[in-house]
Amino acid sequence: MIYPINVVIDKNYNSLIICDRENKQVIRWSLENPQDRQILIWNISCIGLMMHENGDLFVCDNEKNAVKRWRKNDEKGTIVAGGNRKGRNLNQLNNPTYIFIDREETVYVSDCENHRVMKWMKGAKEGIVVAGGHGQGKSLKQLSYPMGLVVTEVGDVYVADANNNRVMCWPLGSKEGRVIGGGNGFGEGSNQLWVPIGLSLDAENNLYVVDHNNHRIQQFEVDKY
Repeated sequence: MIYPINVVIDKNYNSLIICDRENKQVIRWSLENPQDRQILIWNISCIGLMMHENGDLFVCDNEKNAVKRWRKNDEKGTIVAGGNRKGRNLNQLNNPTYIFIDREETVYVSDCENHRVMKWMKGAKEGIVVAGGHGQGKSLKQLSYPMGLVVTEVGDVYVADANNNRVMCWPLGSKEGRVIGGGNGFGEGSNQLWVPIGLSLDAENNLYVVDHNNHRIQQFEVDKY
């Protein structure tokens, strides 16, 4: 592999599914036999990767500005967000990065260079802005190159606001977000982040942040709703 950037665990096959970014492929890597490797998807500039509970694989192709769903033995995949060239219309994306898929197969995507997070309902022809969307900036209504993304069961959106060195939460239906972590300039302090890029939320509402330029993982407790 060259520059693996994302991974999910496939419990059904006891394997890892990995975005092998520089080789432009998604591979399955057995946890039982490290020599057992299988290329699942060819020629894709992948960043975002998530497996639905039904086994479908969702992959973000940032070069083609699209998110695709891949079912078992699917050779071409199906576009579920974007795919209408680069742009800022509601049916377009511009360098999408990380994704999140909920139980209803709603697609959330960090639309990085449009500085917004988009929500695409299953079967929709265009998305809805659920965070940012007011140009690049650092107000509570804005994002600057959003990356990692997590959505709670009630629809609250947590996003790594990479260039603003903070993690934001947009409660469902809110017109602006609030700072969950960072937001105190870049730096090494416990209240600071430096280009956060990845997020994970556990069952106890602990938020884990990949603090990229500080070479560490930060943990923040978030409010329970």
